[in-house]
Amino acid sequence: MSASTDSVGEVRLRALNRSPLRSDGAFVLYWMVAARRLGWNFALQRAVETARVLRKPLVILETLRVGHRWASARFHRLVLDGMAEHKEALEGSPIVYYPYVEVEGGAADGLILSLAGKACAIVTDDYPCTPLPQEQEALAQRIPTRVELVDGNGLLPMRSVDRAYTSAYHFRRALQKQLPEQLAEWPMESPLSAELPPAPEKIVAKEMSRWPMTSSDEMSSACFLGKLPINQDVLPVASPGGPGEACKTLNSFLESRLERYGQERNEPSAGVTSGLSPALHLGHISVHQIFDALADQEVWDPGRVSEDAAGKRSGWWGLSENAEIFLDELVTWRELGFNMCAHRDDYECFESLPHWARRTLETHEADARPHLYSLEELEQARTEDPLWNAAQRELLREGRIHGYMRMLWGKNILKWTTRPRDALSVMIELNNKYAIDGRDPNSYSGIFWILGRYDRPWPERPVFGKVRAMTSDSARRKFRLDRYLERFGEEGDD
Repeated sequence: MSASTDSVGEVRLRALNRSPLRSDGAFVLYWMVAARRLGWNFALQRAVETARVLRKPLVILETLRVGHRWASARFHRLVLDGMAEHKEALEGSPIVYYPYVEVEGGAADGLILSLAGKACAIVTDDYPCTPLPQEQEALAQRIPTRVELVDGNGLLPMRSVDRAYTSAYHFRRALQKQLPEQLAEWPMESPLSAELPPAPEKIVAKEMSRWPMTSSDEMSSACFLGKLPINQDVLPVASPGGPGEACKTLNSFLESRLERYGQERNEPSAGVTSGLSPALHLGHISVHQIFDALADQEVWDPGRVSEDAAGKRSGWWGLSENAEIFLDELVTWRELGFNMCAHRDDYECFESLPHWARRTLETHEADARPHLYSLEELEQARTEDPLWNAAQRELLREGRIHGYMRMLWGKNILKWTTRPRDALSVMIELNNKYAIDGRDPNSYSGIFWILGRYDRPWPERPVFGKVRAMTSDSARRKFRLDRYLERFGEEGDD
């Protein structure tokens, strides 16, 4: 595919404070918080580049906090899997890898500030969803050296456009105009292959005595996980986390499911989805890595890109039909979510919906609902709709919902809650609490699409107004759902 570059483009860089770079510092610090991987990582690449220029050692600090609202054993287990993989990969290298899992909320702040006092510069990940930007901003103002954010989220840098787009079509046109240039600036597959000065043995000894590194035994220990002050009721899923596992998922998809993706991706029982959304959210795999593997399989090069940036869903890349459909999901729709979160502070608020959608939903707010369910009833999958219950059980057990079923899931929540604002709160709570890819720009796009974002007005109906409606009955007519219901149904569901 495209050749990688040593330098990270300026459009992906953003200073978080006004402190200067300090050439007399002891090391360059990469604070890993969103791009949790050692390859295909623009932020790590920038940290390596800075360390080489300054001829300083590199310290990689990977933190995992316990204090955020939806911290749970499910999410922590997957991140810990990745941390264990990183620790093993960096054993014996000249780089200091410092994994730190909080055992009490806010403990990582002291560690970061202590390391910052020694650092020449701090490089960290630019990720637009709360609470990370607020945490980074607050700490940066207390740090006496330069803190730099690096955007490695998508093929298109988030701030290469200056506004939030309201439709996939218009955003796709912007992508098609700008991506040819971005395809020439590719992250390095192995940025740590560069020669770096070795870190002195005691470079972080002071910090380790107060904030001990999380050990390999702790990372793999169910006992350690069980003692953390996080939601222990949201249990880990069966599948492990980590970049290695993400690569296996990618290879499996390309080898056995991509060829059926266009025809069967919306079929809940077909099992042809990529399965990559959780790994993308956790930062265990990069969209660049996925694209590179796909391009290799398709024997593709950038010269096949069309010069017609007309916003068409397929045909622009010059790839097979299945690959084009997959890329529209991976690039257009995923990065549309990042575009919204990067350019609107109210991306998770009802007020961020298009005016027509807010108006029609509020006009129909007083319409009679067929049922009203409490958050507890919905959370426990106790409705009269067996298909909806199955989708909720998929979320509870596996931390995900099939893409089509997630849309149906949300549309029914809108129908079963008193007000549209209540429906939004329920969807955010259930999604962010249980979904492995929750708290992500892409999942917020899905939730808000339920309420009209990125969609158009439809014929008016009770409750939904002009927002698109979906029903379980129509899904039953459209798809073969027996296997899905067998897998996620329960005795007593009809």
